[in-house]
Amino acid sequence: MGEFDTIRPYDDSEVEAVLKRLLADPAFLDILTRFRFPRFAGPLGWALRPLIARKLRSEFAGIESVSALQDKIEVYVDHTIERATDGVTYTGVEQLRRGTAYLLLANHRDIVMDPAFVNYAVYHAGLPTPRIAIGDNLLQKPFVSDLMRLNKSFIVYRNITGRREKLAAYQLLSAYINHSIRNDCQSVWIAQAEGRAKDGDDRTDSAILKMFHMSRKDEPFAEVIRSLNLTPVSISYEYDPCDLAKARELYIRATTGEYVKAAGEDDVSIALGITGYKGRVHINFTPPLTEGFDDPRQLAAEIDRCVLAGYRLFPVHYLAYAQWDGADASLNVPAAARLFGSDELDKAQTEWHRRLQACPEEHRPWLIAQYACPVRNQYRIKAGLPLDL
Repeated sequence: MGEFDTIRPYDDSEVEAVLKRLLADPAFLDILTRFRFPRFAGPLGWALRPLIARKLRSEFAGIESVSALQDKIEVYVDHTIERATDGVTYTGVEQLRRGTAYLLLANHRDIVMDPAFVNYAVYHAGLPTPRIAIGDNLLQKPFVSDLMRLNKSFIVYRNITGRREKLAAYQLLSAYINHSIRNDCQSVWIAQAEGRAKDGDDRTDSAILKMFHMSRKDEPFAEVIRSLNLTPVSISYEYDPCDLAKARELYIRATTGEYVKAAGEDDVSIALGITGYKGRVHINFTPPLTEGFDDPRQLAAEIDRCVLAGYRLFPVHYLAYAQWDGADASLNVPAAARLFGSDELDKAQTEWHRRLQACPEEHRPWLIAQYACPVRNQYRIKAGLPLDL
């Protein structure tokens, strides 16, 4: 058994067997049936499942490598993106070089689509897609684990309580990320903090930066970071399909002190994040941070500056900011009408009004904050001010 076998993605030699296992998994076929034929999945699921399995076995016959599998599914990914967005743009990807691996550290808003959009940008730039860090809390079903590990995902163990076990898991994760970039020359995508920024306030957890260094403690922190080609990535959604659910969670947490997820809630978030309307999406890649950062907190502050400066603000963000009771009067934030044309602004006002109306009144402050916070953060960056008030 290899050192990283418990967390690594599947390699080419495993693809055929894992695909065979997936296409015989009733739970996986049931999900596909409900996704493809939502109206008929209940009464006719028993008949549709074997037909779908037969079609997929035919379509994926002869697939024997991860890259061939990604080439095959890219058509479906592109179709899903086209249906759920008004277009995807990206900047900075041209600076990434074939033959060089990068540690892509990104803000985190959506469980599946964040790395999917980064993959989309990298793939369409003709570069190898990165390996993706994914929490074990999202891999409750065997077929989900198989799917993600087939698509170059590796596992981050989070459901660990013992201090010694947690330390060992982070040590292994650190070693794997360093090995992937330095030995395998395979880029890695990982979120800047554990869990999504449900309040729209994107910040880097310095503990993650310390983790990168754990397996190379005998080397200076700055040298380890430099060797990983750490590249901040900003992922900007015009609209978040899960915004109402996030507002509800934040309201409950604020009013009761805690929030307990219902069974299957992550599954619902994943499905809504994939299929829900997102408007426009933009991905920005900042040049790798190569300067000497000896302190993780100092590095976290620079990553925050890069991520927030690279975030694309859409009309809805300015509309929300104008309604936000957390707006900073000292910042020179222009009104949306000064920045956007009337047609674009009218469309945004209609969609924003629809979302506000769909949100219970007591949840609305948290919905507004999700969209307004990136404006405050970016304009504080522009003014050279600290993010924390």
